[in-house]
Amino acid sequence: MLFVPVTQADAGKPTVLVVGDSLSAGYGMSEQESWVALLRDRLAAEGYGYAVVNASLTGDTTGSGLKRLPRTLALHRPAIVIIELGGNDGLRGIPIKVMRSNLAEMIELSRAAGAEVILAGMQIPTNYGSSYTQAFTAVYPELAKQYRVDLVEFFLESVALDLELIQPDGIHPTAEAQPLLLENVWPVLEKKLRKKVPDLFSSTVEK
Repeated sequence: MLFVPVTQADAGKPTVLVVGDSLSAGYGMSEQESWVALLRDRLAAEGYGYAVVNASLTGDTTGSGLKRLPRTLALHRPAIVIIELGGNDGLRGIPIKVMRSNLAEMIELSRAAGAEVILAGMQIPTNYGSSYTQAFTAVYPELAKQYRVDLVEFFLESVALDLELIQPDGIHPTAEAQPLLLENVWPVLEKKLRKKVPDLFSSTVEK
């Protein structure tokens, strides 16, 4: 598991917790190059008083993510949880109803722990047929609507089909793609942050 550590300077700050797979664990690159590390830097640069914890694990499925979530929530007590999981479920052909149930329970557990949730939508190739692929893609907006959580429509937007931004394995984004992944998440996260810290923006506008 990869953790972007909380420094002593971050102690006491509200936390953004990222629970994902290799796409968020920075597979094939240094920790500092991952989009989650870039998120930490951007939050600091723009004056948000948030720490970031990266609890992402290469190869993780929604099932294994669900199993480790309660301990992770208890340990970090996040204000916001970004769930970026499901890609490995799709690649393994895990039943859609199982994946959906796992993600739903992760949302429920995060909320019960006092956190707000952002769900990162995924899409997969048609390895298991168009019906499976379409049902897979539909899980994310369906859950977002059901639970009224914010949705990143497609986490790999502007990256997935650009071979120059994909590593030689044909799956994982390169270090050069990480800023684009952050840009896919940022508008959704920033909207939530603005609601939480309106005084910051009021003072900025006055200046």
